[in-house]
Amino acid sequence: MAKNDVKLLGAWPSPFVMRPRIALNIKSVNYEFLQETLGSKSQLLLQSNPVHKKIPVLIHADKPISESLIIVEYIDEVWTSGPSILASDPYDRATERFWAAYVDEKWFPALKGLRSAQGDEERKALMGQVIEGIAQLEEAFGKCSKGKAFFGGDQIGLIDIAFGCYLGWLKVTEKLSGLKLLDEGKTPGLVKWAERFCADGAVKGVMPETEKLVEFSKFLQAKMSGAPPKK
Repeated sequence: MAKNDVKLLGAWPSPFVMRPRIALNIKSVNYEFLQETLGSKSQLLLQSNPVHKKIPVLIHADKPISESLIIVEYIDEVWTSGPSILASDPYDRATERFWAAYVDEKWFPALKGLRSAQGDEERKALMGQVIEGIAQLEEAFGKCSKGKAFFGGDQIGLIDIAFGCYLGWLKVTEKLSGLKLLDEGKTPGLVKWAERFCADGAVKGVMPETEKLVEFSKFLQAKMSGAPPKK
C-alpha cells in the first residue's frame, strides 16, 4: 500500500501516538507521520477529529479513525497479513481489553498526577497507586504471558502496546523522583519484559529517549507554572 494512503497525526512525546506507530510497524505498513505542533491544532486534525480534537488520528484512504486503542484494533483488523495483535480467543481478547482499559483509566492518571501533585500527602498517595498498579500488572503478566516473552505470548499484543507505550514516561518519573518503580526484586517479570519490549524492532525506533522526555517534561512543567524550565 502506498505510503500516502496511510497518515498518522501525532507528536513524538505522546504515549498514545506511540501505540498506532507500534501497531503499524508490527504490520509492516508504510505511513506518513504528520507531527502536530504543541499548543496548536492543525486544520487537518480539527477536520479529522472534530469531537475530541486530539491526537492520534489515523487517516486511511481519506477516512479518519480516532482514539489510540481503537486505532490499534482497526490496524489489526485491516492488515491481516502481518502478525496478529489481539488474541484470537474471545476470553483472552476480553482480558487484553480489560488490562488496556485499566492502565488508561486507573494507572496512568496516577502516574501523570505526580507531576502536578500539591504537597507530600497527595504525592505519596499517588505514588502508592502507581506502585500498587505495577504490582497488579506484574501478576497479570505472569497469567497472560503463560511464561512467554510478552503479555501477548511470543509476540507483542494489545496489553504490551497499551502499557509499554508508558515506559518512557515511567523512566522519567523514576529519574525525577529517585525511586525505582520497576524493580528486579519486586517485579522481575516486568523488568525483563520492559527490556524485551523496548528492544523489539517495532518499538525501538519510536520509543523516545529518556533524556529528551525529561527535557520535555520540564518544558511542560514550566509552561504550566509560567516559569522558565530548569536546566
